[in-house]
Amino acid sequence: MKPACSTAIDLSFSHGPAMAFRVDFADYEAERHQHQHPQGQLILALHGAVTCTAESGVWIVPPDCGLWVPGGALHSNQVTPNARLTYLFVEPGAAELPAECCTLSVSPMLREMIHRLADLPERDGRDAHVGRLMRVMLDELALMPRERLELPVSDHPKIAVIAAALLADPSDRRTLGQWAEHVAVSERTLKRLMIQETGLSFGRWRRQLHLVIALRELAGGATVQQVAGDLGYESTTAFIVMFRKALGTTPSRYFADRLLRAGQA
Repeated sequence: MKPACSTAIDLSFSHGPAMAFRVDFADYEAERHQHQHPQGQLILALHGAVTCTAESGVWIVPPDCGLWVPGGALHSNQVTPNARLTYLFVEPGAAELPAECCTLSVSPMLREMIHRLADLPERDGRDAHVGRLMRVMLDELALMPRERLELPVSDHPKIAVIAAALLADPSDRRTLGQWAEHVAVSERTLKRLMIQETGLSFGRWRRQLHLVIALRELAGGATVQQVAGDLGYESTTAFIVMFRKALGTTPSRYFADRLLRAGQA
Protein backbone atom coordinates (compact mmCIF):
# COMPACT_ATOMS: atom_id res chain seq x y z
CA MET A 1 0.00 0.00 0.00
CA LYS A 2 1.13 3.57 -0.62
CA PRO A 3 1.77 5.60 2.53
CA ALA A 4 -0.88 7.78 4.13
CA CYS A 5 -0.24 11.47 3.58
CA SER A 6 -1.83 13.07 6.64
CA THR A 7 1.44 14.03 8.32
CA ALA A 8 4.52 13.36 6.23
CA ILE A 9 5.42 12.10 2.79
CA ASP A 10 7.50 8.94 2.56
CA LEU A 11 9.27 8.64 -0.78
CA SER A 12 11.70 5.93 0.23
CA PHE A 13 9.75 3.09 -1.39
CA SER A 14 9.96 4.47 -4.95
CA HIS A 15 12.18 2.46 -7.30
CA GLY A 16 11.27 4.11 -10.60
CA PRO A 17 11.67 7.54 -12.20
CA ALA A 18 8.35 8.81 -10.81
CA MET A 19 5.58 8.10 -8.34
CA ALA A 20 2.15 9.61 -7.75
CA PHE A 21 -0.55 9.55 -5.11
CA ARG A 22 -3.71 11.39 -4.17
CA VAL A 23 -3.91 13.69 -1.16
CA ASP A 24 -7.27 14.35 0.45
CA PHE A 25 -7.04 15.30 4.10
CA ALA A 26 -7.93 18.05 6.54
CA ASP A 27 -4.66 18.13 8.48
CA TYR A 28 -2.17 19.78 6.13
CA GLU A 29 0.41 20.90 8.70
CA ALA A 30 3.23 18.88 7.11
CA GLU A 31 2.98 20.92 3.92
CA ARG A 32 2.29 24.33 5.48
CA HIS A 33 5.85 24.63 6.78
CA GLN A 34 8.89 25.08 4.59
CA HIS A 35 10.33 21.78 3.45
CA GLN A 36 12.25 20.26 0.56
CA HIS A 37 12.90 16.90 -1.05
CA PRO A 38 15.45 15.69 -3.61
CA GLN A 39 12.73 14.73 -6.10
CA GLY A 40 10.96 17.30 -8.22
CA GLN A 41 7.27 17.66 -7.38
CA LEU A 42 4.25 18.41 -9.54
CA ILE A 43 1.20 19.48 -7.53
CA LEU A 44 -2.16 19.03 -9.22
CA ALA A 45 -5.40 20.45 -7.83
CA LEU A 46 -8.32 18.13 -8.48
CA HIS A 47 -10.60 20.50 -6.62
CA GLY A 48 -10.02 23.79 -4.84
CA ALA A 49 -6.63 25.48 -5.11
CA VAL A 50 -3.10 25.39 -3.73
CA THR A 51 -0.98 28.44 -2.95
CA CYS A 52 2.73 27.62 -2.87
CA THR A 53 5.46 29.89 -1.55
CA ALA A 54 8.88 28.99 -2.91
CA GLU A 55 12.12 30.61 -3.99
CA SER A 56 11.24 34.19 -5.02
CA GLY A 57 7.53 33.88 -5.66
CA VAL A 58 4.04 32.84 -4.68
CA TRP A 59 2.19 30.51 -7.08
CA ILE A 60 -1.46 29.56 -7.42
CA VAL A 61 -2.53 26.18 -8.79
CA PRO A 62 -6.09 26.25 -10.19
CA PRO A 63 -7.79 23.28 -11.92
CA ASP A 64 -6.10 22.05 -15.16
CA CYS A 65 -2.72 23.37 -14.05
CA GLY A 66 0.11 21.98 -11.98
CA LEU A 67 2.85 23.62 -9.95
CA TRP A 68 6.32 22.29 -10.70
CA VAL A 69 8.75 22.51 -7.76
CA PRO A 70 12.27 21.35 -8.70
CA GLY A 71 14.14 19.03 -6.35
CA GLY A 72 15.86 20.77 -3.46
CA ALA A 73 13.71 23.92 -3.59
CA LEU A 74 12.42 25.08 -0.22
CA HIS A 75 8.66 25.55 -0.38
CA SER A 76 5.45 25.53 1.63
CA ASN A 77 1.89 24.88 0.50
CA GLN A 78 -1.44 26.22 1.66
CA VAL A 79 -4.68 24.74 0.39
CA THR A 80 -8.27 25.90 0.33
CA PRO A 81 -10.56 23.93 2.66
CA ASN A 82 -12.13 22.07 -0.26
CA ALA A 83 -8.83 21.06 -1.90
CA ARG A 84 -8.15 17.57 -3.23
CA LEU A 85 -4.71 17.06 -4.71
CA THR A 86 -2.53 14.67 -6.63
CA TYR A 87 1.24 14.71 -6.18
CA LEU A 88 3.70 13.50 -8.79
CA PHE A 89 7.31 13.10 -7.66
CA VAL A 90 10.02 12.86 -10.32
CA GLU A 91 13.51 11.58 -9.65
CA PRO A 92 16.42 13.92 -10.51
CA GLY A 93 17.42 13.68 -14.16
CA ALA A 94 14.39 11.57 -15.17
CA ALA A 95 13.02 14.26 -17.53
CA GLU A 96 13.92 17.63 -19.02
CA LEU A 97 11.92 19.79 -16.62
CA PRO A 98 12.35 23.43 -15.52
CA ALA A 99 15.08 24.25 -13.05
CA GLU A 100 12.84 26.78 -11.30
CA CYS A 101 9.34 26.78 -9.85
CA CYS A 102 6.58 27.45 -12.38
CA THR A 103 2.92 26.78 -13.08
CA LEU A 104 2.39 24.38 -15.97
CA SER A 105 -0.71 23.79 -18.03
CA VAL A 106 -1.70 20.11 -17.74
CA SER A 107 -3.48 18.40 -20.63
CA PRO A 108 -6.35 15.96 -19.94
CA MET A 109 -4.23 13.09 -21.26
CA LEU A 110 -1.32 13.88 -18.93
CA ARG A 111 -3.68 14.31 -15.99
CA GLU A 112 -5.23 10.89 -16.65
CA MET A 113 -1.80 9.24 -16.86
CA ILE A 114 -0.80 10.76 -13.52
CA HIS A 115 -4.06 9.60 -11.97
CA ARG A 116 -3.54 6.13 -13.43
CA LEU A 117 -0.10 5.97 -11.81
CA ALA A 118 -1.55 7.17 -8.50
CA ASP A 119 -4.23 4.47 -8.60
CA LEU A 120 -1.81 1.59 -9.22
CA PRO A 121 -0.91 -0.54 -6.20
CA GLU A 122 2.65 -0.20 -5.00
CA ARG A 123 4.83 -1.79 -7.63
CA ASP A 124 8.43 -1.73 -8.68
CA GLY A 125 8.88 1.18 -11.11
CA ARG A 126 10.97 -1.12 -13.28
CA ASP A 127 7.88 -3.22 -14.10
CA ALA A 128 7.57 -3.05 -17.91
CA HIS A 129 3.98 -1.76 -18.01
CA VAL A 130 4.52 0.85 -15.30
CA GLY A 131 7.83 1.83 -16.85
CA ARG A 132 6.22 2.54 -20.23
CA LEU A 133 3.48 4.59 -18.56
CA MET A 134 6.05 6.64 -16.67
CA ARG A 135 8.17 7.26 -19.76
CA VAL A 136 5.29 8.59 -21.85
CA MET A 137 3.96 10.59 -18.90
CA LEU A 138 7.32 12.27 -18.29
CA ASP A 139 7.76 13.01 -22.00
CA GLU A 140 4.34 14.69 -22.02
CA LEU A 141 5.08 16.62 -18.84
CA ALA A 142 8.24 18.08 -20.37
CA LEU A 143 6.12 19.49 -23.25
CA MET A 144 3.57 21.32 -21.11
CA PRO A 145 3.49 25.13 -21.56
CA ARG A 146 3.95 27.52 -18.67
CA GLU A 147 1.18 29.67 -17.19
CA ARG A 148 1.83 33.11 -15.73
CA LEU A 149 0.13 32.57 -12.38
CA GLU A 150 2.86 33.61 -9.98
CA LEU A 151 3.47 36.64 -7.80
CA PRO A 152 7.16 37.64 -7.70
CA VAL A 153 8.36 38.47 -4.20
CA SER A 154 11.61 39.73 -2.76
CA ASP A 155 13.57 39.40 0.47
CA HIS A 156 14.57 43.07 0.28
CA PRO A 157 13.42 44.43 3.66
CA LYS A 158 11.48 47.38 2.21
CA ILE A 159 9.66 45.26 -0.36
CA ALA A 160 9.10 42.46 2.14
CA VAL A 161 7.31 44.83 4.53
CA ILE A 162 4.94 45.98 1.79
CA ALA A 163 4.35 42.45 0.49
CA ALA A 164 3.57 41.11 3.98
CA ALA A 165 1.13 43.95 4.66
CA LEU A 166 -0.70 43.54 1.35
CA LEU A 167 -0.84 39.77 1.62
CA ALA A 168 -2.41 40.22 5.08
CA ASP A 169 -4.79 42.95 3.88
CA PRO A 170 -5.09 43.01 0.08
CA SER A 171 -7.80 45.68 0.29
CA ASP A 172 -5.18 48.21 1.46
CA ARG A 173 -5.25 50.95 -1.22
CA ARG A 174 -2.27 53.03 -0.17
CA THR A 175 -0.45 54.62 -3.09
CA LEU A 176 3.19 54.10 -3.97
CA GLY A 177 3.94 57.46 -2.34
CA GLN A 178 2.18 56.46 0.86
CA TRP A 179 4.02 53.16 0.98
CA ALA A 180 7.30 54.99 0.40
CA GLU A 181 6.57 57.15 3.42
CA HIS A 182 5.65 54.04 5.43
CA VAL A 183 8.99 52.30 4.71
CA ALA A 184 11.00 55.55 4.99
CA VAL A 185 12.30 55.90 1.43
CA SER A 186 11.58 58.33 -1.37
CA GLU A 187 8.85 57.47 -3.85
CA ARG A 188 11.43 57.44 -6.62
CA THR A 189 13.62 54.98 -4.71
CA LEU A 190 10.70 52.67 -3.98
CA LYS A 191 9.58 52.76 -7.60
CA ARG A 192 13.07 51.72 -8.69
CA LEU A 193 13.27 49.01 -6.01
CA MET A 194 9.96 47.44 -7.01
CA ILE A 195 11.04 47.04 -10.62
CA GLN A 196 14.54 45.92 -9.64
CA GLU A 197 13.32 43.32 -7.13
CA THR A 198 10.12 42.01 -8.74
CA GLY A 199 10.36 42.97 -12.40
CA LEU A 200 7.01 44.78 -12.12
CA SER A 201 5.85 48.29 -11.36
CA PHE A 202 4.03 48.69 -8.05
CA GLY A 203 0.65 48.95 -9.80
CA ARG A 204 1.22 45.81 -11.88
CA TRP A 205 2.58 43.92 -8.88
CA ARG A 206 -0.49 44.76 -6.78
CA ARG A 207 -2.81 43.70 -9.62
CA GLN A 208 -0.95 40.39 -9.83
CA LEU A 209 -1.31 40.00 -6.07
CA HIS A 210 -5.06 40.56 -6.40
CA LEU A 211 -5.23 38.05 -9.24
CA VAL A 212 -3.41 35.32 -7.29
CA ILE A 213 -5.59 35.85 -4.22
CA ALA A 214 -8.74 35.99 -6.32
CA LEU A 215 -7.95 32.70 -8.06
CA ARG A 216 -7.29 31.02 -4.73
CA GLU A 217 -10.46 32.31 -3.08
CA LEU A 218 -12.73 31.66 -6.06
CA ALA A 219 -11.40 28.12 -6.36
CA GLY A 220 -12.09 27.71 -2.66
CA GLY A 221 -15.77 28.51 -3.16
CA ALA A 222 -15.97 32.26 -2.51
CA THR A 223 -18.33 34.29 -4.67
CA VAL A 224 -17.16 36.96 -7.09
CA GLN A 225 -18.91 39.57 -4.92
CA GLN A 226 -17.08 38.37 -1.78
CA VAL A 227 -13.69 38.42 -3.49
CA ALA A 228 -14.27 41.86 -5.02
CA GLY A 229 -15.10 43.23 -1.57
CA ASP A 230 -12.19 41.52 0.17
CA LEU A 231 -9.78 42.97 -2.39
CA GLY A 232 -11.15 46.48 -1.90
CA TYR A 233 -12.77 47.01 -5.30
CA GLU A 234 -15.48 49.64 -5.40
CA SER A 235 -17.77 47.31 -7.33
CA THR A 236 -17.97 43.75 -8.56
CA THR A 237 -17.84 45.09 -12.11
CA ALA A 238 -14.50 46.80 -11.45
CA PHE A 239 -13.07 43.51 -10.20
CA ILE A 240 -14.38 41.58 -13.22
CA VAL A 241 -12.81 44.18 -15.54
CA MET A 242 -9.42 43.66 -13.83
CA PHE A 243 -9.80 39.88 -14.05
CA ARG A 244 -10.75 40.00 -17.74
CA LYS A 245 -7.80 42.26 -18.60
CA ALA A 246 -5.41 39.87 -16.85
CA LEU A 247 -6.77 36.53 -18.08
CA GLY A 248 -8.95 37.40 -21.07
CA THR A 249 -12.22 36.15 -19.61
CA THR A 250 -14.59 36.54 -16.66
CA PRO A 251 -14.08 34.63 -13.38
CA SER A 252 -17.08 32.33 -13.95
CA ARG A 253 -16.03 31.48 -17.50
CA TYR A 254 -12.39 31.01 -16.45
CA PHE A 255 -13.25 28.29 -13.95
CA ALA A 256 -15.94 26.70 -16.12
CA ASP A 257 -13.48 26.35 -19.00
CA ARG A 258 -10.72 24.95 -16.81
CA LEU A 259 -12.96 22.44 -15.09
CA LEU A 260 -14.19 21.33 -18.49
CA ARG A 261 -10.64 20.88 -19.78
CA ALA A 262 -9.73 19.01 -16.61
CA GLY A 263 -12.62 16.63 -17.26
CA GLN A 264 -14.51 17.52 -14.10
CA ALA A 265 -17.43 19.52 -15.49
